[in-house]
Amino acid sequence: MTELELKQLLSKITRPDETARTAAHAHWASLAKPLGGLGRLETMLEDAAALTGTAELAFSRRAVLVLCADNGVVAQGVSQTDQSVTRAVVENLAARRTSVCQMAKTARCEVVPVDLGMAGEPVPGVQNCRIAAGTADFTPGPAMTRQQAVDAIAAGIGLVRAQKAAGVQLLATGEMGIGNTTTSSAVAAVLLGQPVERMTGRGAGLSDAGLARKLDAIRRGIARNRPDAADPLDVLSKLGGFDIAGLCGVFLGGALEGLPVLMDGFISGVAALCAVRLCPAAEKAVFASHCSTEPAARLVLEALGKVPLLTAGLHLGEGTGAVASIPLWDMALAVYRDCYSFTEGGITPYPPQC
Repeated sequence: MTELELKQLLSKITRPDETARTAAHAHWASLAKPLGGLGRLETMLEDAAALTGTAELAFSRRAVLVLCADNGVVAQGVSQTDQSVTRAVVENLAARRTSVCQMAKTARCEVVPVDLGMAGEPVPGVQNCRIAAGTADFTPGPAMTRQQAVDAIAAGIGLVRAQKAAGVQLLATGEMGIGNTTTSSAVAAVLLGQPVERMTGRGAGLSDAGLARKLDAIRRGIARNRPDAADPLDVLSKLGGFDIAGLCGVFLGGALEGLPVLMDGFISGVAALCAVRLCPAAEKAVFASHCSTEPAARLVLEALGKVPLLTAGLHLGEGTGAVASIPLWDMALAVYRDCYSFTEGGITPYPPQC
């Protein structure tokens, strides 16, 4: 896919269906309970109706896409582990042994690990959408070419289309890649125009010295590459990772296909921000699951205008926060579908008071 073809595709993303949203809101109001009593669980389903174009909602088929990639900036000592850990975790993802795999069993959610650009040979059992064997170190030059960023976004869109064709009705996002909080912080700092130190945390547990190296690497990468904050593709290609670019495509694909996409934590939040900067109408497909403890996570949520369902101090990655929110979708939908109405209960409906 060329950049022009991508732009033409994104021009097909429409605004939310407000008629469907109104119908979902009216259905909630007909149920025998205090108006708006389930808070964000109600508006969440109304948003889903506006995205899908119908107030008849179903989410029994769901999957979490875990996009995996290596990042050349780890050469700068920005992580407490080396690049080999990406492969080790991905091998365990393929064997369905990681944290998100255990949570997904409970949430009745399929786990789909995807190689967007890992170093070394492909891992058996992992879907191969590899753009390259990892990005370059962004401190001396761009992490990837502009075309590679487009290719990764296109791969993410393709993943959503394949899941939709397979009958999936709800998607969660996850990632795995040593060094990807560094790439995410760099991208977010530029897109939000914030100081690097405000957007950068300790990731998986850096020491003070490690955090200092991480901050220094991001500052040098921004100074060297001079990314244009008004051009999300420029920022992604110069400072991002294949996982972030692929997740950006997943959110765009959700908007194109009318499929709700659950944002996980900071990294997928930055990907969602890239998607919305590329196409503001794509916001309709982004559903916040939780607020990560990464320092910039709340700033990204605020920039997206999203409020998380969960605030539980999560910062594991892999899509664990997104999957953790899925049971709340089940409970919201159970009430939406099966709760008795005011009419059925012989109760006078509550009139709106404000």
